[in-house]
Amino acid sequence: PPAMSRRVVRQSKFRHVFGQPVKADQMYEDIRVSKVTCDSSFCAVNPKFVAIIVESGGGGAFIVLPLAKTGRVDKNHPLVTGHTAPVLDIDWCPHNDNVIASASEDTTVMVWQIPDYVPVRNITEPVVTLEGHSKRVSIISWHPTARNVLLSAGCDNLVILWNVGTGEMLLALDDMHTDLIYNVGWNRNGSLLVTTCKDKKVRVIDPRKQQIIAEKTKPHDGTRPIRAIFVADGKIFTTGFSRMSERQLGLWDLVRRGSSLASASATDLSPAGNALGAGDTPWQRVRSGGIMEQEHYLNTYSSKEPQRGMGFMPKRGLDVSKCEIARFFKLHERKCEPIVMTVPRKSDLFQDDLYPDTPGPEPALEADEWLSGKDAEPILISLRDGYVPIKNRELKVVKKNILDSKPPPGPRRSHSTCDSDFSQPALEEVLEEIRALKETVQAQEKRISDLENKLCQFTNGTD
Repeated sequence: PPAMSRRVVRQSKFRHVFGQPVKADQMYEDIRVSKVTCDSSFCAVNPKFVAIIVESGGGGAFIVLPLAKTGRVDKNHPLVTGHTAPVLDIDWCPHNDNVIASASEDTTVMVWQIPDYVPVRNITEPVVTLEGHSKRVSIISWHPTARNVLLSAGCDNLVILWNVGTGEMLLALDDMHTDLIYNVGWNRNGSLLVTTCKDKKVRVIDPRKQQIIAEKTKPHDGTRPIRAIFVADGKIFTTGFSRMSERQLGLWDLVRRGSSLASASATDLSPAGNALGAGDTPWQRVRSGGIMEQEHYLNTYSSKEPQRGMGFMPKRGLDVSKCEIARFFKLHERKCEPIVMTVPRKSDLFQDDLYPDTPGPEPALEADEWLSGKDAEPILISLRDGYVPIKNRELKVVKKNILDSKPPPGPRRSHSTCDSDFSQPALEEVLEEIRALKETVQAQEKRISDLENKLCQFTNGTD
């Protein structure tokens, strides 16, 4: 048959998507959202919780609310407070809905275990504190498929990869960025990173080989910050500005050709299947645009109020019975407003074209497997019957004990009286006492936790 003279525009299943804010009683009100000037989303959500960075005197804090706890937030609601300076970024672990990481101006990254019940007091003790940056840490991001691997990027132009399960630094990418890093994103299986930087370059990095494998200088001509993410097929999607400060989008095949596939004027984004959501300050629109051979704009959700930040629900947290394809959590100065994007369908049946299998909570690799060079795609789950969050799983950190390493061979340098008189039985007695003390502490911790649970049930019962 003769070649077609015109390209056919494939119909997008998202063509009739529309967005609406929830009713007033379904918002989270009376939250003092952080006023720190930092290019952060200030909000992270998962199928159990919404976490928001808040104003706090003399340190850094964020609040964690169970998703169902809508309405006015009690002014005494406990906070997560451990940092000594403002919190700049937060990110929920994709493989454990009770674990969240926070990055701070105090140069540290902390990882927290959030209980399923609402604690009575502030949470002040992180499971682990990661120290390695010399300046404030403004970006954190969990590895999509390897357990306990976390990335942080700081104002020291340094990217560090951590094993949270041991508290160890795995890799430091220190000679790759000549200026402030604007954003960092993983590809689908976590084998590559894409970064944007104040030096106007987009880089694709293989973190384990510690190599820049592709880069693009000035994908957008404007001076304002550029952001980039990987989309599902390995291409790179950028947002930036023209010389005239108009917003632009770009789609690049950097890994293969370094060429531009498409560009258009539009807005900031979050990936959602093969649609993109976007928000820009002058008109506050959240727009979903399908990425395909010939791009076209879909419906736009507009509101007059500017956003302070935006959280984005992972696919497994969406309501499939309502044909919800995305849920944004828009931060104002004093509240968080969920915005639901739906594709209306007449049928009540599960719409499998809207919900391909999506990454579930099981990691595909252990941290050391990934570090040694293994790659694995995310382990997918079906959303046919909806997703039920898993019960609280504890994050255990196994630090290597410095006492395990034997003393160096060779002559003893000091011969104090303590050395000569310290017999083996005495040492064992001390160790036994330490073991007993440890058991007592653990028992008391459990007792406190049980009492907090009971108190929580009691107070919930009297609401």
